[in-house]
Amino acid sequence: MSPRRSYDQFCSAARALDAVGDRWTLLIVRELLAGPRRYTDLHADLPGVSTDMLASRLKDMERDGLTTRRRLPPPGVAHVYELTPRGRELLPVLRALGEWGQDGLGERRPTDALRAHWFALPLLRALEEAGVEAGVVGVGLDEGDFHLYAGAEEGPLYGYGPAPEEPDARLALDSATCTAVSRGELGLAEAVRDGRVEVTGDGAAAKALREKGT
Repeated sequence: MSPRRSYDQFCSAARALDAVGDRWTLLIVRELLAGPRRYTDLHADLPGVSTDMLASRLKDMERDGLTTRRRLPPPGVAHVYELTPRGRELLPVLRALGEWGQDGLGERRPTDALRAHWFALPLLRALEEAGVEAGVVGVGLDEGDFHLYAGAEEGPLYGYGPAPEEPDARLALDSATCTAVSRGELGLAEAVRDGRVEVTGDGAAAKALREKGT
């Protein structure tokens, strides 16, 4: 475990940065908003982080009360990491950073990695703006599938792959449209109306999106 570093300033912002200001910490939080994850899964979805750095950050986050580690019950043999309630409280911080960073997103660079579920938080915001207050929403992109838990007060905010149960709505769109929605350049209801997002399903979420898109 790395020694605790501090700005040694009596300021709430400085105290917060003592805990989450190190590189990779907030991106680990982003990954754990999907629920418990194994070390190998985290490493696979954080391209560029070294194994030593990831292990160090996870230990620091556990020490600071942001994450916990537990062993899976039999027949599982691995440990998983998950957010504590205090770690989950970083959600609005990540959302604010994402909105602030929209203007700097620009075009995707040749060196930029991309995982489909990295669009989860922007799409959750877009669903809220489109009037979807609750429900499971499946999302299909060229890069892969994931699903969202709109309005979730606790538990995972999103998951990998198709939804485990029949979702309230399914969205099919390309990454260019998803990027435009993520940047705030295009509203989700507008994208549905323009035919850039295909909505299927019979749940309340699908009906709300189709109504907004008419």
